[in-house]
Amino acid sequence: MGPTPSFPSLRMRRLRRHDWARRLVAEHTLSPADFIWPLFPIDGQNRREPVGSMPGVERLSVDQIVRAAEEAMTLGIPVVALFPYTDPALKTPDGREALNPSNVICRAVRAIKKAVPDIGVLCDVALDPYTSHGHDGVIVDDDVANDETLEVLTKQALVQAEAGCDIIAPSDMMDGRVGAIRTGLEAAGLKNTLIMSYAAKYASAFYGPYRDAVGSAKALIGDKRTYQMDPANSDEAMREVALDIAEGADMVMVKPGMPYLDMVRRVKDEFRMPTFVYQVSGEYSMLMAAIERGWMERDRVILESLMGFKRAGANGVLTYFARDAAKLLKNR
Repeated sequence: MGPTPSFPSLRMRRLRRHDWARRLVAEHTLSPADFIWPLFPIDGQNRREPVGSMPGVERLSVDQIVRAAEEAMTLGIPVVALFPYTDPALKTPDGREALNPSNVICRAVRAIKKAVPDIGVLCDVALDPYTSHGHDGVIVDDDVANDETLEVLTKQALVQAEAGCDIIAPSDMMDGRVGAIRTGLEAAGLKNTLIMSYAAKYASAFYGPYRDAVGSAKALIGDKRTYQMDPANSDEAMREVALDIAEGADMVMVKPGMPYLDMVRRVKDEFRMPTFVYQVSGEYSMLMAAIERGWMERDRVILESLMGFKRAGANGVLTYFARDAAKLLKNR
């Protein structure tokens, strides 16, 4: 680079003076196509249940999930992500409801793909919404058993893919799960099903409101630090991402979002893969709490928080603000 002009020849504020100039030189942009909208299906008909710890977020019966997917399509949101609220009576130690082709997730997938065939549907693969102990896998001798869990997760992924799910997203953090699921999909002739791995998923305190939404908070016995990542580690996360890519992941994800922007940047720079980030429930609830108290300006803080993920290198964001943000962008 040549010598940099100095003041007054260089006035950095010249490019900030007008809105048109700011838009002209913007280094990053947001659009509805950047968002994946998480939704919470529940059993029943015409039901909408507020999630107490997530203002503005509701659990929706399948007919209402379809309406949400139709709205997402209209707004230009390309993908909806489904996370079930499971009736406690259906929860078992082995999470067998996850393998039921008629469970609420599979019914929601089929209904969405029938009504809105051109929208993408992402399904979470993990057992925690279905287990009576709240863990992501099968427990053997007081431990979440890795290899036994892989067998169940592969069956769960196949059930979801056969229902019409476009993107399988394993969030369990078992070793080898991407490879096992990819092998299972190929063997079943589901070679075009995408895998977005929760490649760097941390054992975070920011997940609390989500566990309320899916009903696993009260069920959880102990914690998940034996399989989710230590927040102190970043080099380890890079190894996790590399393994998932080698095993057949099409896209990778960092979770949570805002406290881990450094990992988004490292992953994108190192692997040049489609890289996503999850603005998790705790991040959403913190912002909403401040917004509701008038401490922060709603519209600006929503878009600024999402722009931060794009600037860090994310191709897209899973966010509970997806609908609101898409509306804000369309109304600009």
